[in-house]
Amino acid sequence: MRILVIGGSVFLGRAVVEEALARGHDVTMFNRGVSRADRPDVESVHGDRENHDHLVRLVDGREWDAVVDVCGYTPAKVLDGVRVLNGHASHYTFISSISAYKGFPGEIGVNEESEQFPGDPEATEGDYGPLKSGCELAVSENFEGGTLIVQPGLILGPHENVGRLPWWLTRIERGGRVVAPGNPDREMQLIDARDIAAFTIAQVEKGTTGKFLTGGVPANTTYGQWLRDCVEVTGSDAELVWVDDAVLHEHGAQMWTEFPLWADDSMPGVWLTDSSKARAAGLTCRPVSETVRDTWEWLRHVPVGERVFGARFAHGIDPDKEAAILADWDNRS
Repeated sequence: MRILVIGGSVFLGRAVVEEALARGHDVTMFNRGVSRADRPDVESVHGDRENHDHLVRLVDGREWDAVVDVCGYTPAKVLDGVRVLNGHASHYTFISSISAYKGFPGEIGVNEESEQFPGDPEATEGDYGPLKSGCELAVSENFEGGTLIVQPGLILGPHENVGRLPWWLTRIERGGRVVAPGNPDREMQLIDARDIAAFTIAQVEKGTTGKFLTGGVPANTTYGQWLRDCVEVTGSDAELVWVDDAVLHEHGAQMWTEFPLWADDSMPGVWLTDSSKARAAGLTCRPVSETVRDTWEWLRHVPVGERVFGARFAHGIDPDKEAAILADWDNRS
């Protein structure tokens, strides 16, 4: 197939391109050309998706069997691209987010039938979840062909630019006593970007339409196990010190950012989304321990000063603040 990937240079987009190439497809990448050098095995078209003239130049004389849009965040800009691409492709896949659902992360068992934020396909600003809903509508209501919406959950994997697992691996690599947040037995639900990419390209090949939530397998690890996996793969002498949620909150520790992927009981549904529809359609998920291992194999070759700990938000706690938490916990113990 001839596949146009909008984005494709970082993390999930990179995995989508690699999966498509591995399955023998011809790939065109459309992006600004600033995140990564052009690949010799794809056609690279440089341009800004937010510039209408760049979109027109992209489609001039070109047609594809399918589009995979991995980097749409502003509905009005996605809508402009959809309208330009009409007539130049027969299938459009949009990579959205589980954050498009109003009930996430407080509601247990969010699935494709759960209520989403209303969304506005012509919106130019707003919060992340409603914007993703607006992007979905921009595609599903305006593309003149088949549309597929993929809604990932919490994604990890090699080349992660969000900074969750890379921050933990880097912190544990440094060694010493490490604050481990909350309950080590708290179950998680994580998914590898490569597994989402494999599912996505397989559905593109079939011309699948509709919506699929791809959050992975519930309880595929625990917070304690995945941090122990980090200790094991790094070969570090790090000692995990588990500190209660309440104590962390007393110190003003921020869930999700200062301690990546830390969520207390106020988010009961964060690790309990329902991906059964996607799994029935062929989604398979590798063990989280394999994702941790492969991410470290990539990250250990990246100098510490060049590692990215946040594409949208900074991740990781200040060492002095971590030390203060440890000292307080020691006194309480």
